Amino acid sequence: MLLVAWMSEILAGSVVYAAQSLGMTSVFIGIIVVAIIGNAAEHTTAVIMAVKNRMDLSLGIAVASTIQIALFVAPVLVFASYVVGPAPMNLVFTPVEVIAIALAALITGEIASDGESNWLEGVQLLSVYFLPDVARSPVPDP
Repeated sequence: MLLVAWMSEILAGSVVYAAQSLGMTSVFIGIIVVAIIGNAAEHTTAVIMAVKNRMDLSLGIAVASTIQIALFVAPVLVFASYVVGPAPMNLVFTPVEVIAIALAALITGEIASDGESNWLEGVQLLSVYFLPDVARSPVPDP
C-alpha cells in the first residue's frame, strides 16, 4: 500500500512537469492522463476480458472502477486535503462538468442496457471520452 502511494506521488510530480512542457490543461491531465494511468490495472483487465468476449465482466470491471473512484477515492481525497494539502480541496464542479458527468452516466446506461456490444459502440465511446479535450482546444483562425 505504501509503495503504491509512493509511486502515485512520483507519477503526480512527473505529470506536472510534462504537462507544463507540452502545454496540457489541468482538466485534460485530471480527466485523461491520471484517470488512465491511475486505473491501468483495471483497464488492462477489462480489455483482456473484452478480447476474450467476456463483455459482461469487462463492462462490470470498468463501471465498478468508476464507481469506486467517485464514491470512495474522491471524498477521501477531499478530507485528506484538510490535513495534508496546502489548501482544502472541494468537489465544486462547473455546469459543463456536471453536464459531462450526467451525459457519461446516460451514455453508459444506454450502451450497457441491451447486453450486446459491437465495434461501432466502442468507437462512439472512445469519441465521447476524447470530446472534452477537443472542445477545449483552440479553433484556428481561417
